[in-house]
Amino acid sequence: MACMHAATKCNGNRQDQFPAGNLFVSVSKGLWDNGAACGRRYRLKCVSGNRKPCKGGAAIDVRVVDVCKGTPCPATILLSQDAFHSISDPSNTKINIEFTQYEYLSIRPFISSR
Repeated sequence: MACMHAATKCNGNRQDQFPAGNLFVSVSKGLWDNGAACGRRYRLKCVSGNRKPCKGGAAIDVRVVDVCKGTPCPATILLSQDAFHSISDPSNTKINIEFTQYEYLSIRPFISSR
């Protein structure tokens, strides 16, 4: 059974916008860049929080699918539940993250027709 998500500002109701593992985020207006942030990829990791919530310092890769709907937005980057649980203990609600934008290159193998 497929997981259905609410419509986003990036691609509406298209379910293919959500990456494997549901590792996606919404971003604040500062990162939104009038919609240019759609599809951007970030590598992020939990660096701190109350009661040591971070899970081993592992980094995850996420994709921007929406702008934060709250006014004001409660964070620079709002993680999906699956993304949050990948890097932090679920019992803690606020964490500090470190993030870096990166280019995602889809490399296709070259197959000669000879």
